[in-house]
Amino acid sequence: MMAGRGTPLCETAGGPARHIPVLLNEVIETLKPRDGGLYVDGTFGAGGYSRAILDAADCRVIAIDQDPTAIAGGAEMAASYGDRLSLVKGRFSALDTISRDAGCDLVDGVTLDVGVSSMQLDQAGRGFSFQKDGPLDMRMSGEGPSAADVVNTLGEGDLARLIFVLGEEKKSRAVARAIGRARADAEIATTAALAEIVARAVGPRRDGKHPATRTFQALRIFVNGELSELAEGLAAAERILKAGGRLAVVSFHSLEDRIVKRFLAERAKTVRGSRHMPEVQTEAPTFTLVPRQAVSPSKPETDANPRARSARLRGGERTNEPARPIDLKALGVPALPDLEPRHPQ
Repeated sequence: MMAGRGTPLCETAGGPARHIPVLLNEVIETLKPRDGGLYVDGTFGAGGYSRAILDAADCRVIAIDQDPTAIAGGAEMAASYGDRLSLVKGRFSALDTISRDAGCDLVDGVTLDVGVSSMQLDQAGRGFSFQKDGPLDMRMSGEGPSAADVVNTLGEGDLARLIFVLGEEKKSRAVARAIGRARADAEIATTAALAEIVARAVGPRRDGKHPATRTFQALRIFVNGELSELAEGLAAAERILKAGGRLAVVSFHSLEDRIVKRFLAERAKTVRGSRHMPEVQTEAPTFTLVPRQAVSPSKPETDANPRARSARLRGGERTNEPARPIDLKALGVPALPDLEPRHPQ
């Protein structure tokens, strides 16, 4: 349920947490929740970060998720936290607008847990995983073109490019050709069918991962516009955070982490002159890095939750300088075909 304009916080979120929040203690240490503060959890999921923030201080949280199943699962948590927690269906790229619509012009902290959740991976009907057969969907919001639409109608050249760029799959052309041959006979409608096609094209992988891993990653990122969503979400956080407010972002693969790293490095950058010259600044920093370097999960955490292995936490503290426009290309967001599928030539 969308929070009404002028309502500080609305009804909200939770249920039993099937998704294990990664780097939870480190996220809370980065945000440093305080009594009376207001925080935005841009990727609510099962509510792990929101719950930890609310338990750490007498504060409020606006929690956002584009997945309607996450919104639907929020009744129990809403009852337990009352008006301290507001759950909003929407994209975190609009978290500044969502916060202002909830009557909050500035916030004390923003956290983002980027990528697909365990809940989405584990539900065969969502079509995210090659390990469980289901419809080839992959839409987090349930809206717009699905992965099946993309696979069955995008031209082979565009398909190869997105698999190469977003999946970092070296055999992307072979995969695209195999998909083209298969769909000429029949529509590719299920995750198992696509996984089999890709596995034959790629062959066994030396790292032991399923040969379809990279192709499925590419399709999921493409269908959900995840990289541009991340870049726009970082810019939205910059606009809504007050001076001294904290940003904490957890990412799970190199494409996401690269965008976060570049954004924070550019925003925190100070250009220094020589020892004989005073410090030179082209634009005043809008963030200071907190922590200074990326944080990875501890071995006990990865032993308990193997899906945490690739996670990286980066964060920053907002200065009082005005927010700046973002350059998607400079952040590493690739130019790709439109999401609306096109028929092959």
